[in-house]
Amino acid sequence: MKRASVITLLLLGSLGAFHSARAMDYPLPPQGSRLIGQNQSYVIQEGDKNLQTIARRFNTAAQLILETNNTIAPVYPAPGTTITIPSQMLLPDAPREGIVVNLAELRLYYYPPGENIVQVFPLGIGQLGLETPVSTTRVSQKIPNPTWTPTPGIRARSLAQGIKLPAVVPAGPNNPLGRYALRLGIGNGEYLIHGTSAPDSVGLRVSSGCMRMNAPDIKALFEQVRVGTRVQIINEPVKYSVEPDGRRYVEVHRPLAQVEGENPQTTPIKPSGDFAAFVAQGSDKTLVDKALYRRAGIPVLVSNNGAAASSQSVQSVQNSRNAAALAESQKEVAVQ
Repeated sequence: MKRASVITLLLLGSLGAFHSARAMDYPLPPQGSRLIGQNQSYVIQEGDKNLQTIARRFNTAAQLILETNNTIAPVYPAPGTTITIPSQMLLPDAPREGIVVNLAELRLYYYPPGENIVQVFPLGIGQLGLETPVSTTRVSQKIPNPTWTPTPGIRARSLAQGIKLPAVVPAGPNNPLGRYALRLGIGNGEYLIHGTSAPDSVGLRVSSGCMRMNAPDIKALFEQVRVGTRVQIINEPVKYSVEPDGRRYVEVHRPLAQVEGENPQTTPIKPSGDFAAFVAQGSDKTLVDKALYRRAGIPVLVSNNGAAASSQSVQSVQNSRNAAALAESQKEVAVQ
């Protein structure tokens, strides 16, 4: 179960990409390609409460929006500001099967069997010292309407913050696990993919190791996956691809901090040997270095043929609200 940090919440407050807080279905790219989606632009409105509200509308994470738009205010960006919604990405370097989680980009990818699509969801993950483990496992149990039994460690940490947790929290809308949970076959069964009663914590490092999803997202995932579904959890801040047409892309995310106070924008990234070969075999090293420095969280073109560094055109999004989606999100009450 993930523990929402009040301080963190206060601070932060495509092709195939829908404008409401629902799963984004992307057609799988052709053989040999990893590039999906298209970035979008959005003009911040007076009624936008915070970045989490905007992120839920586009089913992404506030942290990812901040990566791509690193000059905007992180709490209440000014109305009228045009931002880029990071809805273009490279698929993780992992089998296109079951669930793939890339911790570094705060995203969960689901490949429905027999369908030529991938669904992409924002994700909350384990905090520093209580990291979500990198592993390959399976869904061992599907739990509708879960109850929550806080572990001794969670109860002790909450008590230190002046919060006395009950021994068991019953199922219901205020349960920190939400209405659906998928138990993973690692550890002693303590790691879950689940919903949350604190929607602003999705897309942050706030949990005790579990993975947290928005309520409509976990419902959609829960209804599709079966017990035994493969789950691969990776931590790759750098993704790269040579596309069938020869274009070369790099997508760099801020790495997860390993020690308290570490700055993920300046923490050195140690790419793999395969990435070094990718750079040497036809990439513009200047553009690669720029991408590694900027860490914009979106694919950047780094071909050595002098092409511009931007990946593709940005789709302009009509600033209209999905009333039903917004009404549902406003019903969710953030609790610690």
